[in-house]
Amino acid sequence: MAMIPFTRNYTDRSNNFGFQFEFQCDKCRNGHMSPFIASKVGMATGLLKAAGTLFGGTLSRAAYAGEHVKDALRGNAWDEAYGEAVAEAKQHFRHCSRCGHWVCPQACWNEARELCEDCAPDLHEEAAHIQARVAVEQAWDKARKVDQVASLDMKAPRSAAVSACPHCQARISGGKFCSECGKPLAAAQVNCTECGVALKPRARFCSECGTPQGP
Repeated sequence: MAMIPFTRNYTDRSNNFGFQFEFQCDKCRNGHMSPFIASKVGMATGLLKAAGTLFGGTLSRAAYAGEHVKDALRGNAWDEAYGEAVAEAKQHFRHCSRCGHWVCPQACWNEARELCEDCAPDLHEEAAHIQARVAVEQAWDKARKVDQVASLDMKAPRSAAVSACPHCQARISGGKFCSECGKPLAAAQVNCTECGVALKPRARFCSECGTPQGP
C-alpha cells in the first residue's frame, strides 16, 4: 500500500453529515480546507431522525438502525473521503525531498532550489533579516558609546535627589522648596522631646523611649 501524506499535519473536521479535512503547512501552519464530502448514510439518518421526532414509530426505529449502518460504514467511507481530500490538498502544497515536510508554496517554498525554506533559505530574505539584526546590534553599540546620564549629578547632596516632599509627600523634581506646600525640601532635624534622640521624618513616637511626639 502506498504511503499516505499529511498523516501528522491535518485536522479532521468531519461530522455526522459528511467529511472535511484541514491540512496545515509544516513550517508556517497556514492551512487548506478540503471540500466537504457529504455522507449519504449520515444525511439519510439525519432526515429520518427529523421525521422520527415529528411522527415517531417506524421512522424513529429506522433512524436508530441508520446510526448503526453509518457506524459500520464509517471506516471505509472515511478512508475514501480522506484519500480524495489528500489528493486535492497535494495541489496546494509542495513536498520537500530533503526533510519530507509539506509546505505552502506562497511563503515556505524555495522555488529556485526546489526545497522548503528550512532546508534552502531564500538568500534575499535572509540578507534582509541579517541586516535588520546587525542594525539593532549597532544601535545598542552606538547607545553604549553615548553618555545617557550626562545631566545626572552623582556628587550632588542627598537632598537634591529627594523625590517626595518630607512635609506633604508631594512628588517633586528638584529645587529647594516644595511647589505644593512651600516648605524647604531639606528636612530639619527633629529630636525627641523627652530623650533627645534624632527622630525619623513624621515619626509619631520616639523609637527609643516611646514618648508621643507632637504633630
